[in-house]
Amino acid sequence: MGIAQRILVTGASGFIGQHVVRVLAERGYSVRAAARHPIVFDSPRVEGVAVGDMSRSFAAEFLVRGVDAIVHAAGLSHARTDLPAAAYTAINVDATRQLARAARAARVKRFVLMSSIRAQVGVTHPEIVTEATPMAPTDAYGRSKLAAEAIMAKTLEGSSTHWTVLRPVLVYGPGVKGNMAALIRLATLPVPLPFGALKARRSLVSIGNLISAIQYVLQTQTAENATFIVADREALTMAEVIRSLRKGMDRPEMLLPVPETSLAGLLRLVGKGDLADRLTSNLVVDAARLRRIGWAPPEVAAEALAACAGSGGSAKSSSSQRYRDARH
Repeated sequence: MGIAQRILVTGASGFIGQHVVRVLAERGYSVRAAARHPIVFDSPRVEGVAVGDMSRSFAAEFLVRGVDAIVHAAGLSHARTDLPAAAYTAINVDATRQLARAARAARVKRFVLMSSIRAQVGVTHPEIVTEATPMAPTDAYGRSKLAAEAIMAKTLEGSSTHWTVLRPVLVYGPGVKGNMAALIRLATLPVPLPFGALKARRSLVSIGNLISAIQYVLQTQTAENATFIVADREALTMAEVIRSLRKGMDRPEMLLPVPETSLAGLLRLVGKGDLADRLTSNLVVDAARLRRIGWAPPEVAAEALAACAGSGGSAKSSSSQRYRDARH
């Protein structure tokens, strides 16, 4: 199978999607960028397409027409905690089914599904997570991602469309939102932070490393019909994360060695038990399976975190990278 040259990217206005569109276009691909609302891109290699609400029926056949590959990055994230399971099913599962059916009918060469490590485990895990770790999602978001993986594989079974599932850990980079954005804001505070004694390690993945993995699986037959965890090569403690972020901001570390039991107790006392678990429990993965087929993460975690903080958390905006919402 030849290298895909024309690629559909769904979720093109999201944090991951916008970076994928920009980088693939910069690297010579023609990109059809699908988002809920109309978007205009500056790059002549990018065709912006409005797809509407993917929780309902959408023109999947039109979206996939003439493309060699699909990077399906659209979906409902875990940032919302007030949504019913049906909402996650409608967007993360049913939309994936529609797109996979259209890809099969159109004989698209490759379908890359952006899943999540949460399809496999919860926010913490006592052991190192690999693809062989038993599947045990702990919330509606994770269960919907696991169901989307299964639906896509079943729909494309026996077809000429080969699939790849990528399960990234928490992604960071310019323009990041959610938990990582909150952590960056915390690191900007000109006060000491009580994280110096935290020993729990967390796996993260920079947007640059994730896009590198996407491009790699688009190009190689060894990734066909397989699932891969994606992460930076090294897991970091919270102290190491804060140090890297503050280094990127040219700020002193100012980390106090508060015992983690004391910190966790205080957080639980003020109703932040979930945050206490994240800070004091591990979530370490091993992306060795993806590296064994030839992928090598180009960015070092500490350096990528510093660069992310140094960017101010805002997306790049050069003349070849800007995009804008065209609803108005």
